[in-house]
Amino acid sequence: MLAHHRPKWKTHIGFVLATVGSAIGLGNIWRFSYLCYKNGGGAFLVPYIIALFVVGIPLIVLEIGLGHKMRGSAPASFASVSKKWEWLGWWQIVFVMFGIVLYYSVIIAWCLNYFFFSFDLSWGPNPDNFFTEVFLMNTDSPFSIGDVRTIILFSLAVVWFLNWVIVFKGVQNGLERASKVFMPILFILTAVIIIWGLRLEGAAAGVAVYLKPDFSQITNIKVWMDAFSQIFFTLSLGFGIMIAYASYLPKKTQIVRDALIISGINCLFSLLAGIGVFAVLGYMANTTSLPVSEVVTESIGLAFVAFPKAISLLPAFSNLFGILFFGSLVIAGLSSSISIIEAFASGIVDKFHYPHKAVVSVLCVAGFLGSIIFTTQAGINWLDIADHFLTQYGLIIGAIFECIVIGWFFKVNKLRGHINHYSGWKVPIFWNFCIKVISPLILIAILISSLIEEFSHNYGGYSPVAIILIGRDWLIYSLFAALIIAFQPWRLDPRQRMLIHEKEEDKKVS
Repeated sequence: MLAHHRPKWKTHIGFVLATVGSAIGLGNIWRFSYLCYKNGGGAFLVPYIIALFVVGIPLIVLEIGLGHKMRGSAPASFASVSKKWEWLGWWQIVFVMFGIVLYYSVIIAWCLNYFFFSFDLSWGPNPDNFFTEVFLMNTDSPFSIGDVRTIILFSLAVVWFLNWVIVFKGVQNGLERASKVFMPILFILTAVIIIWGLRLEGAAAGVAVYLKPDFSQITNIKVWMDAFSQIFFTLSLGFGIMIAYASYLPKKTQIVRDALIISGINCLFSLLAGIGVFAVLGYMANTTSLPVSEVVTESIGLAFVAFPKAISLLPAFSNLFGILFFGSLVIAGLSSSISIIEAFASGIVDKFHYPHKAVVSVLCVAGFLGSIIFTTQAGINWLDIADHFLTQYGLIIGAIFECIVIGWFFKVNKLRGHINHYSGWKVPIFWNFCIKVISPLILIAILISSLIEEFSHNYGGYSPVAIILIGRDWLIYSLFAALIIAFQPWRLDPRQRMLIHEKEEDKKVS
C-alpha cells in the first residue's frame, strides 16, 4: 500500500511565516505585557531570555527536528519512535483541537465583534459594564448556562468559516498563502499602533512603568516561573503544531536557524506590542489623572475593558485606532487557530488516509458546534476554567513526556545527529542536557508549583464540582479519546510510511 501524498511548503519563507503566525497569538499582545509589568519590568527580561535559551529554543528545535525526521504529524512521529508512545501525540492534538481551539475561536469572535463596535465606539462610557453585562450578559455560575449570545454566535460562525476556507485549501494554497498575507498585515498594524501610541501625551510614563527594571524581583521564584511558563506557551510548544509543520519541509533545510528565527521574531513581537499597549495605557492614566497601576488590568480585561476605555479617550481618530487594534487581534488569533486545526487534520490523514478536505470540513463543523457552549451567558466562566486546566496542566504534562520520550527512550543523540546532518547551524552537545534534564525539571517545577496553588484554594473561586467537571475531566476525557484513537490500526505502518516518503524525496533530489 502506498503512502498518501505528503504536501510541501512552496517556499521557505512560507514555512517561517506560518510557524511565526502559529506562535504569535492573542497572548503575545495582552499576556506578555502584563507579566512584564507585574514581574519587575525590564528586569523580567533577564529570566525571560534565560528561559528562551534553556527551554524555548531547545524544545522548538526538538519539535521541528522530530517532525522533519519522522515526516509526520505528532501521532505519526511518536509512533515512529515507538508504538507505545503514539498516544502522547494524539493527546497533544486532541485536547488542543477539542479544547483550546474551541474557546480560543470564541475569543477571536469577541475581537471580531469589537472590531465592528469600534466604528461607533459601541461600548460607551463604561466598557467594563458593556463587556460583562451587555455584550456577554455574564452569569455568576458556570452551571447557569443562560442563553446563547446570538451576536457572538454569528461572529463565531464567521471565524470557523475562515478557518475552514484557509485549512481546506491545503498547505500551499491555504496555510502558506494566508500566512504570507496575515503576518505582514499584523506587523504593519502593530507598528502603526506602537508609533501612534508613543506620540500620545503620557505615553512615556506608561512605557517607563512597563520596562523600568526592578531587579529586586529577580529573587522571586514566582517571577522565574512566570518567565518559563510564558516562553513555553508563547512558542506553541506541546501543541503538535511545530511537528506537523516541520513534516512539510523539504529534506534539506535549516532547522536550527529556523528555530532561532521563529523564537526571536515571536519574542521581539511580544516586547514591541507591549510598548504599544503601555503607551496607550500611559495616555489613559495621564488623561484620567490616575497612576498607570490603576488602569492596567490582566488578560482579557486588558483587551476588552482597559483598551476600549483608552480608545474612547483618544483625542482624534479613536474609531480608527480601535479598528486597527481589534483587527490585529483577529489576525493574530486566526493565524494560530488554523495551525491547530491543521495539526489535528494532519494526524487523522496520516493514520487513516482520509481525504484532507473531508477531514478539515468535519473538524470545522464539529469545532463550531463544540464552541457554542462558550457563546452562552456562562461562556466566560467555562472558558476561564478550561483554559486554566488545559494550558496549565495538559500542555505542561505533554511536554514533560515529550522530553522524556525523545531524551531517554529515543536517545536524543539520534535526533541531534539528524538535525546537524541537514542544518548548517549545528546543535551543541548542551542541547542534549537541556532536553534530558533541564527542560523536564523546569516543567516539573512549574507543574508542582501550579498543583500547590491549586490545592491551596479553588481556582477563580469556582465550586469544586465546576473545576472537576469542566477542568480536570476535560483533560481525562481527551486522554481517553487519544488512547482509543492510538489503538486503531494504521493504514500504513508509520515507520514504513516515513521510509516511503524519504525514498520519494531522494528520487526528486536525484
